[in-house]
Amino acid sequence: MRQRPRGDSRGILDPGRLLREMRFRRHLPAESLRQWVEHYWLIDWTLSAPFEQRVVPHPAVNVVFRRDDDGPESGEVAGVGRDLFRITLNGTGRVSGVQFRPGGFHPFWRRSVSELTGRREPLPFGRLTHPDVPVGMGASPTSAAGDDERCRALDTLLIAWQPEPDPLAEEAIRLAEAIRTDRTVLRVDDFAARHDVPVRRLQRLFIEYVGVGPKWVIRRYRLQEAVEQATGGPLSWADLAADLGYSDQAHLVRDFTAVAGVSPAAYARSVR
Repeated sequence: MRQRPRGDSRGILDPGRLLREMRFRRHLPAESLRQWVEHYWLIDWTLSAPFEQRVVPHPAVNVVFRRDDDGPESGEVAGVGRDLFRITLNGTGRVSGVQFRPGGFHPFWRRSVSELTGRREPLPFGRLTHPDVPVGMGASPTSAAGDDERCRALDTLLIAWQPEPDPLAEEAIRLAEAIRTDRTVLRVDDFAARHDVPVRRLQRLFIEYVGVGPKWVIRRYRLQEAVEQATGGPLSWADLAADLGYSDQAHLVRDFTAVAGVSPAAYARSVR
């Protein structure tokens, strides 16, 4: 079982600027939730000017609670985002978010996660969207004073959701994690053969439990790797394209630009 949350910045465009402008940190959930939940992510800000943050989404569902200034808390379930996520923040506020592991939201949602893909659904305060599972909470995820209290509020909410153990969810989580951690995974048919899973079954499993197909997951994780490498020193985009399974450099540039909103070279210049 993991003892600390992920420390990378994958998916966050210009992470250095984010860390300069805001307090961003990750925490692990209660141990009983770690099979499904990647981490909690907390952000607090006090800004003198509007701040836009852009994120290349992971193939994961997020549950997000937000409070601006002294206003009311709002919450939403954010399905897997296919496009670049942009948000502009101002003034003072805080967010308490849950990033589920790819495949990990299904035991809470209890139906096809693809229903949420590309969508953001508002939450009534104090409960998730499942109509049969009200959630009684103490402190809310954004009103609690410290990080420990905010995480305990999220633990309380998710445990009350009563996730149902599901061997297929466990399989989807394991296979998605294998794609994330093994950069040699470039083709669906090769990956399916490696794990002795028929391609059609793999595709159905990912659509139902992750919300997108395995080809999309492979491409998204490889693209996030390209974004992260762009923040380092000079590199050969042609070599990187080949390493990540693209047919040529132009293909990588098209994908990168379509998702990140700028070309790889322009992004690399901006973050340096």
